[in-house]
Amino acid sequence: MKNIRILLTDDRAVVREGLKSLINAQPDMEVIDAADGVEAVEKCEELDPDLVVVDMSMPGLNGVQVTTRLREACHNRKVLILTVHEEEGYLRQLLMAGGSGYVLKRGATTELVQAIRAVASGGTYLDPAVTTQVVNTIVRPTISPAEMAGVVLSERETEVLRFVAQGYSNKEVAAKLRLSVKTVETYKARSMEKLGMHSRVDIVRHANQRGWLKDL
Repeated sequence: MKNIRILLTDDRAVVREGLKSLINAQPDMEVIDAADGVEAVEKCEELDPDLVVVDMSMPGLNGVQVTTRLREACHNRKVLILTVHEEEGYLRQLLMAGGSGYVLKRGATTELVQAIRAVASGGTYLDPAVTTQVVNTIVRPTISPAEMAGVVLSERETEVLRFVAQGYSNKEVAAKLRLSVKTVETYKARSMEKLGMHSRVDIVRHANQRGWLKDL
């Protein structure tokens, strides 16, 4: 199994070392570290990690600024924010910058590894402690709270859902992905069940929020 390569960015060495130990204890993960946002952008361009874990509050470039630069400089690299902040304003900034996840530092020992797996698999992860707040103030009520609590779609499920949202029929999706129509239907149904969706409208809303429809 290919290791998940994580670029970990935190300006406090003691925190960084603790998180490195936590992540490196996983048999399928390895860590590269950076001491600040500028170094994170440079190392991302040079080493091409699978995802970047970024501390929200750092001198120089903060987590949102780093997220924006990483998405521009590193081919929309997936970014997971690690923070002490639970306020709605920080969550909004992260989502607008294109972050894929948000983990509170107070729960990092139990949530971080799960969040890394979710984001590395193409999903979104928001710390369960802030899920209700996100659903109530940021995300449309039609988006399932279960989705924002760390439900993960596989890469294939995400591909199928994306094409369906873009207007392709099950037959057309099957041709694009070289799958049988029945297999596409299974992936679609499984994705909708995971995310608590009930109609194509729900799929389109989900896709619009993820930015899947911007280039159409």
